[in-house]
Amino acid sequence: MKILVCISHVPDTTSKINFSDNDTKFDTNGVQFVINPYDEFSLTRAMWFKEKQGASVTVVNVGGAETEPTLRKALAIGADDAIRVNVEPTDGFLVAKELAEVVKNGGFDLVLAGKESADYNGQMVPGMLASLLDFNFVNACVGVEVDGTNVSLTREIDGGEEKVSSTLPMVVAGQKGIVEEKDLRIPNMRGIMMARKKPLSVVEGVGAAAATETKAFEKPAPKGAVKLVENVDDLINLLHNEAKAI
Repeated sequence: MKILVCISHVPDTTSKINFSDNDTKFDTNGVQFVINPYDEFSLTRAMWFKEKQGASVTVVNVGGAETEPTLRKALAIGADDAIRVNVEPTDGFLVAKELAEVVKNGGFDLVLAGKESADYNGQMVPGMLASLLDFNFVNACVGVEVDGTNVSLTREIDGGEEKVSSTLPMVVAGQKGIVEEKDLRIPNMRGIMMARKKPLSVVEGVGAAAATETKAFEKPAPKGAVKLVENVDDLINLLHNEAKAI
């Protein structure tokens, strides 16, 4: 089984975010980047398939050379090889189009990704990728088992979980539950040294066009000061006349 794991290069959630060029571009100065947490859950599950079923695991990212340390970390975790598509990921449709070409050219059976990226939270790429490939697709996956070409999956739904079955090839968008946080792997020294020797291929994009354009970014408004009230009547008055909540 050939597995492709899609890896997003995202800012660490503790980083301070700023914008430049009149709030039209994300300012990367001083920002620490990491593997997208949802993708890391899926990568860890892919490693289970590698160790238990002999699957091969390739990781892929659409982005510039600055994303290669993130791909190297994925290699240090245990992926066999990596692919970087040398294209600026300006929107989800463009990324999905570029990933679709990688899947077609590589003959992958199973594509694993996080359900969304921790920076834009679009939840678009896995579904669009499956549609472009005409692959079966399950989102919000919290459990996946493969037996030959048969796949048993559990996905999160409102109020519980749903068990479904499908067949390869398919795209699976995972989240916490596909593995647990305690199962995530920290690269050890041997893995880091081996990652330096593993293949990291750079391929040019196919010229996919973005479907959207970013006009500007805006930070959330700062939280207002806390107003303390001494009795219920004052609270009701504020909710009615000031907050207009009742």
